[in-house]
Amino acid sequence: MRPRPGFHIATVAGIPIYLHPTWLVIFGLITWTLVNQYSAQHPEWSAQQHWGAGVVTSILFFGSVILHEIFHGLVSRHYKIKVQAITLYIFGGVTRSEREPSKAIQEFNIAAAGPFANILLYVIFHVLTKFFPYNSTVGALASWLAFINLSLAVFNLVPGFPLDGGRVFRAIAWGITGDFSRATRIAGAIGKLVAYAIILAGAWLALGGGIKIGNLLNLERDIVTGLWIAFIGWFILNAAQESVAQIEVRETLSGLRAQDVMSHEVPTFPGGNTLEDYAEEVLRTGRRFHLVLNDDRLTGMMNVQALNAVPRDEWAGTSVQGVMVPRENILLAKPEEPLLALLERLLASDVNQMPVVTENGEGGMHIVGMVTRDSILRVIQTRSELGAEALRAKE
Repeated sequence: MRPRPGFHIATVAGIPIYLHPTWLVIFGLITWTLVNQYSAQHPEWSAQQHWGAGVVTSILFFGSVILHEIFHGLVSRHYKIKVQAITLYIFGGVTRSEREPSKAIQEFNIAAAGPFANILLYVIFHVLTKFFPYNSTVGALASWLAFINLSLAVFNLVPGFPLDGGRVFRAIAWGITGDFSRATRIAGAIGKLVAYAIILAGAWLALGGGIKIGNLLNLERDIVTGLWIAFIGWFILNAAQESVAQIEVRETLSGLRAQDVMSHEVPTFPGGNTLEDYAEEVLRTGRRFHLVLNDDRLTGMMNVQALNAVPRDEWAGTSVQGVMVPRENILLAKPEEPLLALLERLLASDVNQMPVVTENGEGGMHIVGMVTRDSILRVIQTRSELGAEALRAKE
């Protein structure tokens, strides 16, 4: 199985939630900032109250981020799009789904669900401030959480793809043009402009002066805040570029199937041999993976990664069959499987190769080839160098 990016902390509504190590950085920074804020605004509180309020507020803040992503996931599942995981990073949450929406209205509703969750939380916390005074712990927490959830909703609705606002914009462009790829390029271009504007604003705040937009925003010159804003802009810029690159890969692989790129030469190795024997085979041939056979029957798959997981002094006494990936855990492809879907399965499962099989009349399998990430990447590179015009002319 694929190692997830971070630590699994919970499963909500059937959706696993993970914490990326970078999340600890922002959690610590926010807690420290809140403790200082509460200390300045509520000097009558004890140090324990300052720290307790800071930690609880930070936890509820990240709970708000999780709810934001869960709303994305629930709407995705409504449209039969499987949500594989939610991961909290330094800049917030990321919901990973098995595929893109098939219609513009689906994209719109999924993207809008997250900010809607923050607006809902804003209303709840704002109502609490009417019942608890600001000098109380609950009132202070509710006031800050109302403000931050409203800020999250507004920020995420900025049309900087792939923020939620950028995805809403893409959905609108998709609905108008009827072309998902074109809509993504348009949204990506707008996202880059927004990212550059945020980077410039951060640089100006850090080096030049303050930023004031009517009564909505008033930021004084601050090096740390400016650099942080510029860093967020850089993050959005990279995300927008990556999203457009994914569309180019999708178009490059369009129409190709597993049988078009698979290698018909399938390396095999006996399961009864030792890891020392396998290491010699790898060194001799340079091949990094083999299907494992016992009495001409497929029993598993062996690769260099599994070999290196065993201490070298144990190779002579350990059989390949003892450490190989067993047959039932091997991902298999059909010759007619679209290459893009196959690549997504390789990446989602964090494997580098996949046997291509056909079924015989008796329900058995016959291995006809092997597809690797490297072979797919070579196809992407070659077709990109050839150019889209030549590909269209060929079609």
